[in-house]
Amino acid sequence: QVQLVESGGGLVQAGGSLRLSCAASGTIFSINAMGWYRQAPGKQRELVALITKGGSTTSNDSVKGRFTIARDDAKNTAYLQMNSLKAEDTAVYFCNAVVAISRGSLATIHWGQGTQVTVSS
Repeated sequence: QVQLVESGGGLVQAGGSLRLSCAASGTIFSINAMGWYRQAPGKQRELVALITKGGSTTSNDSVKGRFTIARDDAKNTAYLQMNSLKAEDTAVYFCNAVVAISRGSLATIHWGQGTQVTVSS
């Protein structure tokens, strides 16, 4: 079993910062990628940022220059540093990971429960 646990969400004022954490646990052979998605009220879930096993990153144009994704392999944890937050960033943020539980096994996608980020203007 693989579990993703997010933390770090909360209420902040516009211009403030938050740091989200996503810790993966369970039977893990390798994590091919970890990322963050978000879903605002009335909108579809969208990619915020992701990081691959090799360290390559990508992010949504709307957060470039403000959000940074990183990982700590020793802790199987990904982080999303969010700076210069805007009201438009208000959403439920979900952690995502592509995980292989053994060598040669099919990597599968896992989701966390989500953490609320609310930015007041």
